Amino acid sequence: MLSFEDDVVIEQAEAKPQLHVVSAPPAPSVAANQPAFTGRVNASDKRMINGQTDVNQLVPFKYHWAWDKYLAGCANHWMPQEVSMSRDIAQWKDSTALTEDERLIVKRNLGFFTTADSLAANNIVLGTYRHITAPECRQYLLRQGFEEAIHTHAYQYIVESLGLDESEVFNAYQEVASIKAKDDFLIPFINTLTDPAFKTGTPEADQQLLRSLIVFACIMEGLFFYVGFVQILALGRQNKMQGAAEQYQYILRDESMHCNFGIDVINTIKLENPHLWTAEFRDEIRGLIQHGVELEYQYAEATMPRGVLGLNATMFKEYLRFIANRRCQQIGLDAIYLGATNPFPWMSEMMDLKKEKNFFETRVTEYQTGGALSWD
Repeated sequence: MLSFEDDVVIEQAEAKPQLHVVSAPPAPSVAANQPAFTGRVNASDKRMINGQTDVNQLVPFKYHWAWDKYLAGCANHWMPQEVSMSRDIAQWKDSTALTEDERLIVKRNLGFFTTADSLAANNIVLGTYRHITAPECRQYLLRQGFEEAIHTHAYQYIVESLGLDESEVFNAYQEVASIKAKDDFLIPFINTLTDPAFKTGTPEADQQLLRSLIVFACIMEGLFFYVGFVQILALGRQNKMQGAAEQYQYILRDESMHCNFGIDVINTIKLENPHLWTAEFRDEIRGLIQHGVELEYQYAEATMPRGVLGLNATMFKEYLRFIANRRCQQIGLDAIYLGATNPFPWMSEMMDLKKEKNFFETRVTEYQTGGALSWD
């Protein structure tokens, strides 16, 4: 599993953008603007976008890294109900076990994540999958879409276990300003890919696709999730809400791979289509990443108005700048925030999830499916 080091107040829109309703995804873009493929597939002929080879023929592989990630994702399979929530339930019912600030962190995180992973799934299934013409990459996207469903299931499982107000939690993306601001930022980029009329094949359209992929991988999955991950995992490190923290650690492991897969796709598109990576486009991407940092920092301030768990909002400002620099460097941009450092080095251990304790034995085993993590 890749470690963290391998990963490398904004005005809201006056009217909230609306997601397009798509009854069924249309055929891949290639079918609309490319001649039908005939003949045998050669790996060298494959392309990440606008490919003219058969999108249904998986092998011969060209993008072996995508197939490796698919296999790794399958090996890392887990389900929420495998994790016991009994201690979390007892702590949540005990008025002295958690402070009000800690309870706010839990509810706000669930309010953001319950919708965020649904947006991610829609973006993959109704958008990205249509426009990627490499079958081995599509294979990973199918696995990724299923993992997003598992994550949404996990948040629902936590909400139900704790007896939270489901209406409050699941409507937070419309009612809590700091959550709404992040979703309002993301939805136009998701709409680009899910619009049935959108097709790649021109420099303008291909840049639109690349822009949305960068926002999705580097900002949504690579930045917007990280305040919440730190907060919930910090609770787990202090023996609080350990069932929820265990599930968040599995989710963090999955999202780390999603982010890295997305970055590999982005860099491959750049390599195969260098004309898209203009100076103007690079400046635009840097601006979007800066915008994302500000939105996520607003969320940090809103979810923890006072210091809690040894954390404070100022620490998150440094952390988000550090992550943003990593994302920039991973896609070939210069760092934006010179000198930014990581105030949470323990997050590397959380992400590098390789081992667990067996349910019935004391020996440590390689994680494959199920099980419980040790918070030693």
